[in-house]
Amino acid sequence: MKAVILAAGKGERMKPLTNTRSKMLLPIAGRPVLEYVLSSLRDTEIRDVTLVVGHRKEEIKNRFGDGDELGLSLSYVEQPEQKGTAHAISFTDIDETFVVLNGDVYCDAESLVGTIRKHEGEDAVATVGTYRVKSAASYGVVRVKDGRVAEIVEKPGKTSDQLINAGVYVFEPEIYDAIKETPYSERREREITTSIDNLVEEGKNILANELGSWVHVGRPWDLLAANERALKHQTPIVKGEIEPNAQVPDDVTIDEGTNVKSGTYIEGPAYIGKNCEIGPNCYIRRFTSIGNDVHIGNAVEIKNSIILDGTHAAHHSYVGDSIVGANCNFGSGTKVGNLRLDAGNVMMTLRGKLVDTGRRKLGAVLGDEVQTGINSMINPGVKMGPRSAIGPGVVLYKDLSPNRCVLVKQKGEERAWRE
Repeated sequence: MKAVILAAGKGERMKPLTNTRSKMLLPIAGRPVLEYVLSSLRDTEIRDVTLVVGHRKEEIKNRFGDGDELGLSLSYVEQPEQKGTAHAISFTDIDETFVVLNGDVYCDAESLVGTIRKHEGEDAVATVGTYRVKSAASYGVVRVKDGRVAEIVEKPGKTSDQLINAGVYVFEPEIYDAIKETPYSERREREITTSIDNLVEEGKNILANELGSWVHVGRPWDLLAANERALKHQTPIVKGEIEPNAQVPDDVTIDEGTNVKSGTYIEGPAYIGKNCEIGPNCYIRRFTSIGNDVHIGNAVEIKNSIILDGTHAAHHSYVGDSIVGANCNFGSGTKVGNLRLDAGNVMMTLRGKLVDTGRRKLGAVLGDEVQTGINSMINPGVKMGPRSAIGPGVVLYKDLSPNRCVLVKQKGEERAWRE
């Protein structure tokens, strides 16, 4: 059996992180999002995988090559314009039963195998992987009757305890004929859910299979949830150096060339990459992932966050529930807040609209090469674009565009002193 992975999207909701990299290469516990998807296939009998690429395609090709490193055989086809999932699949041509996965979701191999087996056990044109969530407002809800798909309703608004379309499919080649007949939506996209709905209306046998575990990385806070899940399942290993009087539990990974200095206290699970300088006297809390060449220094606390390569927070800073891009530099005393004063859900702007993240604790999302001045503060839910900066003493309440700087203009009266 062969597989197709849809990896052509721009990741608009992941900005500012995707201003400078493919969404598929965003890190989760030291590995790209797409690598987890590929690994779930590796744990099945599938070895032949086609990646549908488009936006920043060369980055993906350079990172994964022919797939030999992962024990897979990878090939690539290009979707020049991103016009929906059905449109993406139409660039492939497979004449046997095949699996399709969205590149920003991954499920456990057992669930994937179960979906394949259910499809093979019955005379079905397609099988849709589903997952049960508390709120399905931003997903496609799958109505199921007797184990078969009755309808897929896109983004139905307020819902509770619903089965959603998980972006995991098994198809027969007949799906290509359905795609050809699929019209463009109001968003000018051809969606595979529309193709499937049309097959349901034609009376075709479309199965549903509920997955045991599933993670979708569509929004910045989803990246934190995926990171937490990955860290819980990592096989920890210590290759770096740990100085005396540093506290490092058994569920922490520390890669080669990293030095954990005296007085550092780490709570696991956590991940620290290569050639990092951690400490002295810093506090790394649970579910934190730190990339390569990072410096976390004296009296710095990092909690439930993802810190990308080359970032420096040398002294007296706090970062909570945040994602910090590559090569950022924090001035002494920088604080990134993660809790509103009224303890309400944190709001974040995505695609120009203010969205309720559903999280009581969520910090900031910083693009690459952000700089902060001493004693500056960033409020919960704020995003800073690549190469932006805030000066000493600034309190940032709203998003900051790339290449922009906010400074405090000092006001006061100068007078004689100690004459």
